[in-house]
Amino acid sequence: MKHHCAIKHGIFKEFLAEFLGTFVLVLFGCGSVAQTVLSRNTLGEPLTVHIGFSTGLMMGVYVAGGVSGGHLNPAVSLAMVILGKLKIWKFPVYVTAQMLGAFVGAAAVFGLYYDAFMDFTSGILSVTGINATGHIFASYPGRHLTVLGGFVDQVVGTGMLVLCILAVVDGRNMGAPRGMEPLAVGLILLGISVSMGLNCGYPLNPARDLGPRLFTAAAGWGMEVFSTADYWWWIPVAGPLVGGVAGAVIYFLLIELHHSNHNDKSHKEPEEEVEEEDEDSSLKDKYEMINMS
Repeated sequence: MKHHCAIKHGIFKEFLAEFLGTFVLVLFGCGSVAQTVLSRNTLGEPLTVHIGFSTGLMMGVYVAGGVSGGHLNPAVSLAMVILGKLKIWKFPVYVTAQMLGAFVGAAAVFGLYYDAFMDFTSGILSVTGINATGHIFASYPGRHLTVLGGFVDQVVGTGMLVLCILAVVDGRNMGAPRGMEPLAVGLILLGISVSMGLNCGYPLNPARDLGPRLFTAAAGWGMEVFSTADYWWWIPVAGPLVGGVAGAVIYFLLIELHHSNHNDKSHKEPEEEVEEEDEDSSLKDKYEMINMS
């Protein structure tokens, strides 16, 4: 009975950590976009948005990393499941927490800037047009972007994100100094943002994109948030999931598989469930960090 309660308490702690970490990510990230758009670029620019999302990811991982590993992204969680570093039954728990954290984070940004939203839009919340504000919360494609191009963009971007994260937390590679992993992850996102953001703004994270999009649908923007751009909304959901798995498999096959101590103790499955809980809470073994993004 005590053992069962310990497991339930452990997954609840991880749920709260993923929720709060993703909340921080979205508050910083979408908040930076809101400040830029609502000030009509007088208090922000693309670089400040990149810094906002990168800082939000970094601090979100610091908040959650020691408890859940700080995934903050379903694509990262799925990649960890594929690599055997996260139990599959935990995956829906993590995703639910991430989605809820992103939704509440978007609500917090809207509440923080409510008066500015009303002044900017005259009370008319829209996805398109000169006073559009839907893109503050979720991604929309550039006019030049095709559906295939958008999907490839998300696969490549998220694949690079996950691949680089695995390198950062790989103790048998160069890795990063203990406690500096979140900073390195933030820098990964910053690099992606300044090199792969043209097409659709590097969402790379189904929870970070879909959670705020659901909020906008409920808060006054309506179903246009889903129908705009030929129902674009599913691209930043499906693309990152495929990309995350691809990045994880590539890193495993080309790097991790060739470590001489591949079967060392730190990567063996614990014999007891409680020990497995401890392993899942390890920042290095799970990486259960991040995105974004």
